Amino acid sequence: MQIGLTGASGFLGRAVVKLAVRRGHEVVAFTRTPAQTVHDCIETRRFSLEEPPDLQGCEAVIHLAGEKVWGWWSRRKMERILSSRVQGTKRVVEAMRRSANPPEVLVCASATGYYGDGGETELTETAAQGGGFLAEVCRAWEAEASSAADVCRVVRTRFGMVLGNDGGALPLMRRAFRLCLGGPMGTGRQWMPWIHGEDAASLLLFSLEDLAVEGVLNGTAPWPVRNADFTQVLASAVRRPAFLRVPAFALRWMLGGFSRELLDSRRVLPQRAVEMGFPFRFPELEPAIKDLVG
Repeated sequence: MQIGLTGASGFLGRAVVKLAVRRGHEVVAFTRTPAQTVHDCIETRRFSLEEPPDLQGCEAVIHLAGEKVWGWWSRRKMERILSSRVQGTKRVVEAMRRSANPPEVLVCASATGYYGDGGETELTETAAQGGGFLAEVCRAWEAEASSAADVCRVVRTRFGMVLGNDGGALPLMRRAFRLCLGGPMGTGRQWMPWIHGEDAASLLLFSLEDLAVEGVLNGTAPWPVRNADFTQVLASAVRRPAFLRVPAFALRWMLGGFSRELLDSRRVLPQRAVEMGFPFRFPELEPAIKDLVG
């Protein structure tokens, strides 16, 4: 199958390319800088918010492109987060509608931020939308993807924190912990949805390959953990103590609105993926962290 992949040069995109090629697929990479080819892809094409991408020949699309969420949420940063996801998805759907032979499936990444602060509640795919900026971004983002349902099969994967060595939050946390600067955030009792990068890439291809998959899938490991437990597992893996608790007010001062994404509790469960028999390689945190850090 020929797969169009936006965000192909990102760390999750690169994992998808590697796994897709191993499974016998061909990948057309879509990036903002098509002059820089993406390794193992048969072609690199331009992706922008100004015009629909060229999907010619693509039998499926995995849409990952979007502004990074991590960092200080200035007004301009928040505008980029929203527009990159909503406008970018709109361009993909426009391209599908214009195609004489549109792709058969659109797999669009979303985020567990959709659920807001769920406290101790177990959040499956049927849980209601929560409050907050990222929840509104996810709602608008997913609405654009769902508008393609009359053209093709649509899957929306709500990812938790994706753990990998080549990007995302883990390399930053690992450096901090090795300097003995790691510790629980706020109370440390908030639930953290997470997934190993290999499982995240595999889930995207599972969503593409299995014709029965449609609608929402939570892209998280079956065993979420509290922030304090995550801290202890990572500290143990890098053989450092983790006694520096980061107060909530300090996070708000350092990260502004983004601090809420670290302090909110999301006990997200991948109920549909489990029911459909998705084979998680790393369902538990400690083996996942050891695989990446040990």
